[in-house]
Amino acid sequence: MTDEPNPQSRNRRVTIRDVARLAEVSIGTASKAMNAGGRLRQETREKVMRVAKEIGYRPNDLAQSLHRSRSRTVGILTNDSFGRFSFPIIQALEERLADHGIAVFMCNATDDPARERQHIDQLLGKRIDGLVVTARRSDERPAILVGGIPVIYVFSQADDPDALCLLPDDEGGAVLAVEHLIGLGRRRIAHVTGPERFEAVRLRHRGYQRALERAGLGGGHFLTGDWSEQWGREAVAQLFSGKGETPDALFCGNDQIARGAAEALRDRGIAVPKDVAIVGFDNWLVMAEAARPPLTSIDMNLPALGREAGERLLAMIAGERVTGVKRLPCTLVVRQSSDPDRSENSRLETKAK
Repeated sequence: MTDEPNPQSRNRRVTIRDVARLAEVSIGTASKAMNAGGRLRQETREKVMRVAKEIGYRPNDLAQSLHRSRSRTVGILTNDSFGRFSFPIIQALEERLADHGIAVFMCNATDDPARERQHIDQLLGKRIDGLVVTARRSDERPAILVGGIPVIYVFSQADDPDALCLLPDDEGGAVLAVEHLIGLGRRRIAHVTGPERFEAVRLRHRGYQRALERAGLGGGHFLTGDWSEQWGREAVAQLFSGKGETPDALFCGNDQIARGAAEALRDRGIAVPKDVAIVGFDNWLVMAEAARPPLTSIDMNLPALGREAGERLLAMIAGERVTGVKRLPCTLVVRQSSDPDRSENSRLETKAK
């Protein structure tokens, strides 16, 4: 090292020229050392890296991306402002990509097509290597046409048969829920869920029916309404109005409905799970663990979706072509709303069949 002052003290950006001069090598050699390229002696590479660290040199990421045709960045586009579903996916995805030195830019389109297009243009301007599209619901949406980079839809799906879409297995999760209730000896199982316009509602209803048919049981009650605790209370009022045979179990389309149903049953003096067992969907801990009693629920394994998206995206960036819809299994998490002997914090996880 020379005794020249640190370039940072001159109030200017430290450049590769400074690194080369202080390491006493050519600019080309310094560049090769910083980019892990070329044939260099190990001691030369180490000296350059040491000097760069000492003087605070930071490579120009844009210049490096132009050099290697990759920016080592990925765009994430969501419309889930609340983050209930997208954040666990994004966190797991980001962790998986970080293992490979890839950073992410996240944009929220808030269901505004113009804003979404603006975000996409900005991401493309940053020369992203891939794009991940996620949402607060898994219903079909128009495909994003960008060309030249891979696009993956996670907890979202595109109206394009050539798109890769990763989704939870809603139907399989419903089968798990109903088979659990049947295994507890319940035979009059009602299904209280959200609006039928959602694909998840239709798939979960299909799983509910499939499990009942396998067990030789009738169609049961199927009630649709809002995704809310209030709807859970209203559904209980309908089901326990004194007209006809009452259910001995409820399979609810989400944990909010399940929590509202549990409260309404308690208000009527109906014991959960002794008289009526309840299973929810989503395993939203804020709802499931705070309910009285804590809710048995289906977990969609959102972090697993995020990790899978990371793996698939890395493969696609490397040139692999992957298309189609892939549904990952859900998990049953048993708590006291279906099992009175289950302690509040114990868990039993069973993958979908």
